[in-house]
Amino acid sequence: AGKLRIDGTQASVHRAGRALTGVVWWALASPILLLPRRRRRRVLLLGLAAGSVGRAVRALDPHAEVVGVELDREVVRLARRHFDLDRLGIEVVVGDALEFLRRDRRRFDLVVEDVFVGPSRSVRKPDWLLGEGYRLIRRRLRPAGYVVSNTIHEMPTIVRAMRPFGGRIVSMDVRGHWNRVTLCGR
Repeated sequence: AGKLRIDGTQASVHRAGRALTGVVWWALASPILLLPRRRRRRVLLLGLAAGSVGRAVRALDPHAEVVGVELDREVVRLARRHFDLDRLGIEVVVGDALEFLRRDRRRFDLVVEDVFVGPSRSVRKPDWLLGEGYRLIRRRLRPAGYVVSNTIHEMPTIVRAMRPFGGRIVSMDVRGHWNRVTLCGR
């Protein structure tokens, strides 16, 4: 299995020829199953890394339109070379997630927010995310869509940022990990 670590944090896992990545990434992708199948579903992945969530989304919905945003050009290069990223059929955007949210006008059925900064011992959400970031995510979400966040220490602040979306907020612990997956939607 290939593993990608960024600043000491495991960012992606890939097992050649298999859709299985890891429980956290599958938990982040699973809300696609809550969406109606009558139209083609559109998914935005903020913090693509080497594509573990994208691989899970693709396994759950082979026809979804998936856009992945990754800040680090070298991570995308490695993902293409060692993780078969291009075989997933994801529109890869190399750039800043905040800038993408500011300029792109598409709306999405599912937004997966998996953005972190800093080394593993002090990994956190970037400062812009909880304010402007979540306001922009809300604008990019289609009616009856879902937003899901991978959190570690900041679950309560993510919940506060999600409240204006309306609907229910559910948080799930991931056994054996520090991650808490937080989902918001109607």
